Formats: sequence, C-alpha cells, structure tokens
Amino acid sequence: MISGIQRRFRPMTILWLTLMWCLLYGEFSWANILGGMAVGTLIVLLFPLPALPVSGMRIRWLSLAELIVFFCWDLLISSVRVSLLALRPAPQPPAAIVKVPMRVQEDFVLSLAISLLNLTPGGAVMEVDIPSRILTMHILDARSTAELDRSLRGIAELERRLIRTFEMEV
Repeated sequence: MISGIQRRFRPMTILWLTLMWCLLYGEFSWANILGGMAVGTLIVLLFPLPALPVSGMRIRWLSLAELIVFFCWDLLISSVRVSLLALRPAPQPPAAIVKVPMRVQEDFVLSLAISLLNLTPGGAVMEVDIPSRILTMHILDARSTAELDRSLRGIAELERRLIRTFEMEV
C-alpha cells in the first residue's frame, strides 16, 4: 500500500496543480495555496497517470529550443492565416481530409506530434492508426494543391524536428 502511494506521489505535479488552482481563483492567498495543494494531492493520489515510456530517450536541448521556436512561429503564422480566412468576405475555401504517414518510432513522440498538430490552427488530427503510424487529418484550407502541399510540408517539418530532438542517436 505504502509503495503504491510512493510511486503515485509526484511533488512537481502537485505544485503545478496548486499554481493552476491559484490562477483559477485569481489570487495567491494562503487559503488558495493550501486548498490547491490539497486538491492537487488528492488528484495525484486518486487518479494516477501511468508512467511515460521515456526510458532511454535522450533529449537534444538545442534541437528542443529550435522546435519550440519553430512551433511558436508556426502557431503565429497559422493563427493569422485562419483569422484572415474567417474575416474575409469571400466564401470559405474547401477543406480536405488527408492521411499522413508518420516516421516517428516512440509513442511519446507520436503523442507529442498529435498534440502540437491539434494546437496549431488550420488542421486537426481526426484519427490515429497507432500500429501503422498514420494520422487522418482535417486541413482547413485546401483551395489548391499548393495550399495542401504547404500544410503537408509543415507537418513533415514538425515531424523532422521531433525526430531530431527526441529520437536520433547522439
């Protein structure tokens, strides 16, 4: 019993949940901090998450910094493109549903790729075929093959950066 609690207890997660609790209430008072710690502790102990399968994974920190900059830039550009599509007086362009094969090997990297793709405006992962590593994606702007190719090149670039950051041997 005690060993199970020790495996579940994650102090950094409790601190993160406490911070979120205080931000939710809009002030850092002793009551909010203690309440957040209590709620965070209960969440961590009652609803444990499985350990991430990251044993042996090496992170290339410079590549990670490049990935973050690339993602932030892509997020900004995609947000502007989707805003322009939404605000222009012309009819909406046709959308497309495409299957995108992924080359990532690790499940963690695949889930990270899916999360980053879903956070970026203009596309969404609709289905994931985990054994064959194929994503079914909805692309918002497919008015031409050039636009569709641009979206697919962006996905390939994100995938290349993820592989370089998390999967390539040093």
